[in-house]
Amino acid sequence: MPNITPTIAELVFKVASADWEFEQIHRLNYRTFVDEIPQHAPNPEGRLVDRFHAENTYIICLQGRRLVGMLALRAKRPFSLDGKLPNLDAYLPTGRSPVEVRLLAVEPEFRKTIVFSQLFEQVCRYCLTEGYDLAIISGTTRQTKLYRHLGFTPFGPLVGTDQASYQPMYLTVEAFGQTVERSPVLRNTFTESAPPDHQVFNFLPGPVPAVPEVRAAFAGTAVSHRGQLFLTRMAEVRAALCRLTGASDVQVLLGSGTLANEVVAAQLSLLETTGLVLSNGEFGERLAANSRRAGLRFDWLRLSWGQLFDITQVERFAERLPRGGWIWFVHHETSTGIMNPLAELKALSARLGLHLCCDCISSLGAMPVDLHGVHLGTTASGKGLGSYPGLSLVFHDYQPRPADDRLPGYLDLGHWAAHQSVPHTHSSNLLSALSEAVRRATPERMTQIAENATWLRRELRTLGFALVAPEPVASPGIVTLALDEGMSAAELGEELEIRGYWLNYRSQYLLERNWIQASLLGNPDRNSLEKLLHVLRMVCSRHSLKKRGLPATGEPHQ
Repeated sequence: MPNITPTIAELVFKVASADWEFEQIHRLNYRTFVDEIPQHAPNPEGRLVDRFHAENTYIICLQGRRLVGMLALRAKRPFSLDGKLPNLDAYLPTGRSPVEVRLLAVEPEFRKTIVFSQLFEQVCRYCLTEGYDLAIISGTTRQTKLYRHLGFTPFGPLVGTDQASYQPMYLTVEAFGQTVERSPVLRNTFTESAPPDHQVFNFLPGPVPAVPEVRAAFAGTAVSHRGQLFLTRMAEVRAALCRLTGASDVQVLLGSGTLANEVVAAQLSLLETTGLVLSNGEFGERLAANSRRAGLRFDWLRLSWGQLFDITQVERFAERLPRGGWIWFVHHETSTGIMNPLAELKALSARLGLHLCCDCISSLGAMPVDLHGVHLGTTASGKGLGSYPGLSLVFHDYQPRPADDRLPGYLDLGHWAAHQSVPHTHSSNLLSALSEAVRRATPERMTQIAENATWLRRELRTLGFALVAPEPVASPGIVTLALDEGMSAAELGEELEIRGYWLNYRSQYLLERNWIQASLLGNPDRNSLEKLLHVLRMVCSRHSLKKRGLPATGEPHQ
């Protein structure tokens, strides 16, 4: 037999779906478990159809159109091991969602190559993503050491025959996580990269997942920012943004949402009057920091995180300001998931003759936002609008003038406005993606986000999670979970990440409070939310068992 050392580029790992793939599965099954390992009687067809074939999911390895390796997964009870160990559950950890892994078969010339490790990786990815947290196998006694190295725990007596002896084993998600942490190769594979066909569920507030049409727009050919095509598209995008928000005008800058807020602070410095910053979370406090850096004179109504604004209290502070002063606040406080009262603050500011400034970075695009009458508003391309990060947007209800002698050009809104948002080099790719995203920021999309968020919050409360935002003011874009002392947000986030579910927990302000967030800014579908809940339900089950002093992390129950 020739020495074959295939590279990963030559092989395809996937879930079997085509008829010709299933036919090769039956024939490899026969060659392995009839010809090589005498578990089944020979037949003239040379094919062996597994008795659970209709319920199996096959993870396979292809070299071209040749099947060279496979594994089968099945979650329906009874397992094949149930027939060999009548008291199977007595050996297994409690509170688990198990799947049985069977029919490992690799063509002989591929057995000392990357095929086995990659099959194992694909199986783990599939199990983690689908919500299984316990894999059970009957491992050949010839490979017990290898299975132990991967984190499997042997249990019970040997099964099979003298000619084909197998050791029952199980692998928990925690043991697999420890294996990943010990192995730099696996750690990089599972936490930093994913094969193209592996589904990742992105519930981050940024970057949010871009729909295929936005990705296609971004991947188009770059054009000059001085060309008429680009200038026309810029004008169209600005007009579309104003129609979306009711704003008078908007400038599109190169940078993040932080840049947009720095530009607002710079504009407020030109007013030479006092203002009021409102905060009840991380991003409101960042507005106060923007104001300090710009040398602004302001009062600060600083509430505890998650506390709601009393408009009467705000009015008492606002009445101290001279007419022409300003109020600056965050519409959707991303850190808590609370919506602050834009309409009420607009009415208050209009009555007192104040300029209202609004950070809409985590609201605009994901929910209706009315900026009519707002002096300055900010957002960014990579949040609720669902495009790529890199563009910051500043809305304004007046005609800003360049302040060449007062402000750096990049922070001068008048400088950008004087050049129709193109005073400097711009990215046509980012602009094209933003154009497509704005076109898709429809009422239907916003309604879907809102309905899914209401459903998700209800289900999370049913599971026993405490949500930071009270229901009447809960944002549809962000759901912030406040975990109890017995559950670590970092550990939960890491477990979910290994499974392919990306939640927001790494920010220092979240770690300090033991909070974790699921974002719906990218408009995830209901199916992906249901999968997330399935995983969280299993985690809650294990957590409940731990609190009651029952084994849930590796020891079998008695």
